[in-house]
Amino acid sequence: MNDIAHHIGRPRRSSKRTLEEAAAELFLEQTYARTTVDQIAARAGVSRNTFFNYFASKSDVLWVDFDETVERLADELAASGAEVAVMDAVRDAIVRVAASHPDDRVPWALTQVDLMGTRDDLEASGLRRFMKQCDVLGSFVLRRLGDSAGAVLPQAVAFSVIGAAAAAAGVWASAGIGRRPLADYVAEAIAPVCAGFAAVL
Repeated sequence: MNDIAHHIGRPRRSSKRTLEEAAAELFLEQTYARTTVDQIAARAGVSRNTFFNYFASKSDVLWVDFDETVERLADELAASGAEVAVMDAVRDAIVRVAASHPDDRVPWALTQVDLMGTRDDLEASGLRRFMKQCDVLGSFVLRRLGDSAGAVLPQAVAFSVIGAAAAAAGVWASAGIGRRPLADYVAEAIAPVCAGFAAVL
């Protein structure tokens, strides 16, 4: 990794990708806990302030690809026509989001957990992201079903579907060289969940 870190031709641009690469190098070299924001910024050739222009905290570096992908969920749900059944809209939107994720961008924070020592921070920061996406999906279901949905059902749908999608992403990340596209795993995981809710809605 040191050879990569100090490659003469390495671009010194203040971008998320440069900071992400620098963080990955440092986490592998000295673990997540022993790496500071200042060290990441220095390795990337940018200032501490530049780091915080892109990330609110050190743990956000772990989620660059995930954050860029799931930001699409609200828009994909909103694009669903009113004539589409609610669970069909949910299933299709989530699969489209998964399909938008580049197949070659497997989050290193998930595949190198033990080497980087990121487990605790992944769990904490991952929970925040899980809850955010549950809020997005739960709000969509509530809007589509109206008052008849009650308080519990939209949340049950959201937690079940997002949980299944998250499980699929974990299997995808650990599948190795023979992995199929992320959307295949996500579609397989959420299809029975969506079908089950569709039967009672």
